Amino acid sequence: MKRLFLCCFGFLLLACGEAVIEKPENLIPKEKMVEIFHDLALLKAGGDNLEPILEYKGITIMDYLYDKHGIDSLQFVESDLYYASVPLEYQAIYEEVDAILEKRKNAMEGVSKKKNDSVRKARKQKRDSTNLAKTSKKEQEVN
Repeated sequence: MKRLFLCCFGFLLLACGEAVIEKPENLIPKEKMVEIFHDLALLKAGGDNLEPILEYKGITIMDYLYDKHGIDSLQFVESDLYYASVPLEYQAIYEEVDAILEKRKNAMEGVSKKKNDSVRKARKQKRDSTNLAKTSKKEQEVN
């Protein structure tokens, strides 16, 4: 995600000095760009784990995104170039993507914590029942 963000930030810096590019006819709406960049970040984060699966099925990440969002490569490139030429819009898109990713991360950490707590509780109950059984067995031997 950081690499993607830095790459896009680089485009943003390059675009700062140039004039705004004319708005393309088939401009992808800002909200949809957020969804596309969010999906792209997730797919890129899957990296080494996801790549062999996609490769085996003959799918590239970008082709998958184009199909999923009903766009084509030219539409994406033109829209990306346009938004990059409007730095505040581009920054807003990436801040929104970052906020969504942060929200997902926090949710996953919450699930992980609950899972760890329930595992810890189950282990404690097992230890307690084992200790209780050992104590009962010793008491029976004494009597």
